[in-house]
Amino acid sequence: MELTILIPCLNEEKTIGICIKKAKKFIEANKIDGEILIADNGSTDKSIEIAKQHGANIIQVKEKGYGSALIQGTKKAKGKYIIMGDADDSYNFLELEQFIEKLEKGYDLVIGNRYKGKMEKGAMKITHKWIGTPIISLLIRKKYKIKIHDINCGLRGYNKEKIIQTNCQAKGMEYATEMMIKAQKNNLKITEIPINFYKDKRNKKSHLKTIPDGIRHIKLIYNMK
Repeated sequence: MELTILIPCLNEEKTIGICIKKAKKFIEANKIDGEILIADNGSTDKSIEIAKQHGANIIQVKEKGYGSALIQGTKKAKGKYIIMGDADDSYNFLELEQFIEKLEKGYDLVIGNRYKGKMEKGAMKITHKWIGTPIISLLIRKKYKIKIHDINCGLRGYNKEKIIQTNCQAKGMEYATEMMIKAQKNNLKITEIPINFYKDKRNKKSHLKTIPDGIRHIKLIYNMK
């Protein structure tokens, strides 16, 4: 199989159906041999029922955390390439052409840059937009010489086997940082592309915990061996 669109999920009943519809439409419109894989992290609402109704494949990930869901989802994916994205409809799964193009050109990891595309008003908290993400991205550029400017972007494509070989282990949101650093340490071919970023459509509190998650990102940056 060519592509897995991997979506981590935790109580996303308001938006999971929309995301799957868009992902399916992208796969069909581009005549890709692909699947949509939901890595569920213990949903107690109707997320899984809705995902099944829309024809997605589903795995249950018992160990809690964003990283845990994506690590297990990556291992279970059938596609040569994986494009991961959140289940809140903040990333548009109809807009993935550039990821496919870069992966087919031989890039191992393709990360989106929300600052270079259209960012819908209110899509990102002011503190995240102008403080958290820029500072963490700067630290990584300086310490690891990686030319990226949006380390926290959750829309990224990658070569499945190459990322598995990096042996990422972070269980939480800092997984995004670990993936990037380990990709660089393993001499993977990395690139960044502009993407559009939209408001979270769930109308509920984000899973992101600003201060604790930020601290874990910074600790990982300076403790990575």
